[in-house]
Order: sequence, then structure tokens, then C-alpha cells
Amino acid sequence: MSPRSLSRISLLVFVALALAAVLAFAACKDDKKEAGETPSAGEIDISGVPELQDGVLNVGSDIAYAPFEFYIEGTETEDGLDIDIAKAIAEALGVDIEFINTGFDGLIPALQSAEFDILVSAMTIRPDREDQIDFVPYITVGTGIVVPAGNPDNITGLDESLCGLTLAVQVATIQVTFLEDLNEGACADNNVDIVTFDTNPLAVEDLRTGGSDANFSDFPVAAEDAAQSEGELEVVEPQIDPEPYGIGVDKGSTELKDVIADALQAIRDSGEYDQILAEWKLEAVALP
Repeated sequence: MSPRSLSRISLLVFVALALAAVLAFAACKDDKKEAGETPSAGEIDISGVPELQDGVLNVGSDIAYAPFEFYIEGTETEDGLDIDIAKAIAEALGVDIEFINTGFDGLIPALQSAEFDILVSAMTIRPDREDQIDFVPYITVGTGIVVPAGNPDNITGLDESLCGLTLAVQVATIQVTFLEDLNEGACADNNVDIVTFDTNPLAVEDLRTGGSDANFSDFPVAAEDAAQSEGELEVVEPQIDPEPYGIGVDKGSTELKDVIADALQAIRDSGEYDQILAEWKLEAVALP
């Protein structure tokens, strides 16, 4: 065999080996992609779910509670951890999604009157709410206290350090309940002045402008508000009483509740749930 023939064979062998390596690398990439993919639409049977027969999951949410739900500044585009989880659930169910902005105190009545199918709005599961609607737990979050930088009132937590102070909170939240309980207990002789606002940003603004001494909200929200305050505010550590948030479903909508739970489990199994929490740097709120 001539040297030229040998060179040609060597070149062909090299090309074949290189092509095999490229194909193997591509296969590995596809395997990794598949491991984290959202479950294929149609894997969850929604044929017996009346609310989804129009092909749309309508979600009620109070879209003023970053980082859970908010509008991207200057747009009407929803964003946030809750938004991403709801979108992943809808994709797993094989349906489109639409968000309906609703004041927090009106979410449960609106769900009960079928203005939307489910609610996803940083809502803590608690007995009085469970008397009205059903829940599918999806994360676990505690309460945070936002105070002026330096914590001038030496607030230490949900305790006697709050007695006699003015606290700004969003209406109908669990934080209002915490403070009302405190007024019946440790602060019975020197009540906290609880001032409620329609949205948490209004409560934070009241704190910033000196109308109140502290603001109570869910811990990730409190941390975000402090981070965006350019040093004016800080958060009292640690977070208070972590409890589960729930996706709200009207009582009697058993089929809908079951497929929402199935879709949530599917995105947890696929790894997408963990990816969403990591994108928002909220891995600590994952369900156990």
C-alpha cells in the first residue's frame, strides 16, 4: 500500500473517531436536558377536570409582593417565584395560563365565586382559611420584620419588644393575626398599633416615611424590601415561624386539586421545581 493510501486511511479513521465523539457528546447533552425537562403535556389526565376543559388555567394572585409575584417595571408582564411555579404546573398539565390580579383580601371570595380556577399568591395555610378552601402546599416560608437601619427600637422578634410600637402590615395577612395575638398576650397592657394597607409596598412606604416603626411581611419579601432600600432598611433575624404556603382550590373541586398536586409532584420529580427556587435564590423555602 502506498504512503498516500495510508495517509488517506488515517484521515478517514480520524474523521470517524471525531464524529463518534461529537455524537456521544450530543447524546450526553440530550440526556442531561431530559433529566430536567418539564413532564410532557398530556401525561396527567385532565379529562375529568371541568375547570380545565377550556384549555386555560386561570390563576388569581395579588401581583404586588416581590419576589413571589410582581409586574416587571414598566410592563404588564408577571414575574416571580409563584408565577414561575404556576407556569410550570400549567405546562405539566398541558394547558395555557392566565393571571388575574386581585387584592389579597378578595382572593378567597373570588375563588369561591369561580372568578378563577386556583389562587397562587404567597398564601400561608392556616385553619381559618382551610375552613373556606382547600390547599396544595408548595413551599414553606416564615415572617420577617423590616426596621429602619440600625434597628433604633431594638426589636428582637414577635415579642415584648414590639409593645407600644406602630406596625405597618398588608391587610388580611397572617402577620395581622400574629400581631392581634400579641395584643391579647404579651402586649395586652401596651398594645401594638396595627396599621393595615391594601398592598405590602404601601406598608413599606409608610415605614420609610416614618409613619410606622416596623413592617411585617413574609421573610423573603422583607429581605427583598430591605435589599432595595439603598441602606435605609434592614431585616431582623431570624425569620419567624416558617409555615407552608398553599395553592388554593375551591372546596368541591376535588379533581382539580388532585391534578394540581400531581403536576406539582411531577415538576419536583423532574428537577424543575428546584431549578425555579435556585433562580430566585430561595432554595431554603423548598418543601421537605
